[in-house]
Amino acid sequence: MKIACLGWGSLIWKPAELPVASDWFADGPWLPIEFAREGDSGELATVLCEGVAEVQVLWAYLAVATLDAAREALREREGVPREQPECIGSWPEGPSSPFQSTIANWAHGQRLDAVVWTALPPRSGGRNGHQPSAEEALTYLRTLDAERQAHARDYIQRTPVAIDTPYRRLIEETFHWAPLPEASLDIGKSA
Repeated sequence: MKIACLGWGSLIWKPAELPVASDWFADGPWLPIEFAREGDSGELATVLCEGVAEVQVLWAYLAVATLDAAREALREREGVPREQPECIGSWPEGPSSPFQSTIANWAHGQRLDAVVWTALPPRSGGRNGHQPSAEEALTYLRTLDAERQAHARDYIQRTPVAIDTPYRRLIEETFHWAPLPEASLDIGKSA
């Protein structure tokens, strides 16, 4: 099976034990992504968000034999409890997602058999499903202690420049957190 994983955040530079079997390619599907999840370590992580501008996400092949193995590998990498299967998206089988048809159309064009992606919800003020406003996102970053703010800055600066969202532009302008050189690396254009 040809199985891919979509990425738009730390999976790109920190896949950990995820069995990535190729470079990351820049011709993934266009999906609505924003820096809208307060992470456990302080970062304002990128997540799928309905109603925001779309960006072209990245993707890579996974060295796994089945869709179930791909879902499990991504679940482990993301630290998602088994009791929350909806937090790992997949096609052609898996939890229902408003983005599934877009991903399916793209996957057919790439001749892929299956695709997995992180489907954690936005989180703000400790509330899952709550997408922060731009001002709430800035306030959150301003109020972090020095260590957590450094982690948040690193996350923003390492996120691939292709993930060019309104919040990212506002954060870069407000805090002067320009992308690091590795965020602009020449990622494979297509498989």
